[in-house]
Amino acid sequence: MIDHMATDTDIREALRQVIDPELGVNIVDLGLVYRTAVHGERARVEMTMTSPACPLSEYLQDLVDSTIKERVPEVRDVEIVFVWEPPWNPDMMSDDARRLLDGGR
Repeated sequence: MIDHMATDTDIREALRQVIDPELGVNIVDLGLVYRTAVHGERARVEMTMTSPACPLSEYLQDLVDSTIKERVPEVRDVEIVFVWEPPWNPDMMSDDARRLLDGGR
């Protein structure tokens, strides 16, 4: 029996463990995760890529799914929807992500 109901915060915290392999920064701080929602045992993640032509979308989709299921055991089904509006741009990154990509300055 599950005592805890998963929340959007749980999902976002789990997604901080998903590192973009090209940039070395988690997908939440990169601004790639637009929305999360949890309904019972089902989570929905709306996310984007830095470019619609990014070759890593399938890899990241699998990683998002497995990471949520591993870190938020209350969730048994993950729906991942790629959205392209608004298009991602570097202004969507957190200050932490900017510092990491600037070499820690």
